[in-house]
Amino acid sequence: MTQNIEIEFKNLLTKKEYLQLKSHFDIKDEDLFKQENHYFDTSDFLLKKNKAALRIRKKQDFYELTLKQPHKDGLLETNKTLTPQESEDIFKTGAIKENQIINLLAQMDIPSHNIQYFGSLSTIRAEKKIGNGLLVLDHSFYLNEEDFELEYEVTNRQKGLTDFERILQKFQIPKRQTKNKVQRFYDKKYEQQS
Repeated sequence: MTQNIEIEFKNLLTKKEYLQLKSHFDIKDEDLFKQENHYFDTSDFLLKKNKAALRIRKKQDFYELTLKQPHKDGLLETNKTLTPQESEDIFKTGAIKENQIINLLAQMDIPSHNIQYFGSLSTIRAEKKIGNGLLVLDHSFYLNEEDFELEYEVTNRQKGLTDFERILQKFQIPKRQTKNKVQRFYDKKYEQQS
């Protein structure tokens, strides 16, 4: 099990802006890869209410369980590599067996036995090292929706923000209030249930 602080900046893109950035940074179709995010919460959305998220990410044959929690510098990510069978068991039952994640959920007053599977979001992703950060272009599909997004992952918040804003200005991309993927997924799910 590992923990790290995720500092990233994000901005939704139009398809035209996405294609412009893809072309400018010389990202070819063979540079793209697919990943799936599978989201979990309680029936009354206690994780969401705590501004936290629980997911299993599948990338090729690699599965990783991640709990994201608010942190003063970004998000605290607690990660655990899973076997395909461990992932399948969680999809079917919602039962989390990792003690560290169970304890972190308990600190938020979330009983791990109340966790259930809500659905998935698939992303076609490209990553490119730019300056002191990682530029990420995502084309995501979920609940009959699709969107395009620019992310910039960094280790230094101030420098990263300056670099990110420079990228937006250079390509005349307006800064858009952008929720993270799990928030967009749940917003769409709520909308469909209403």
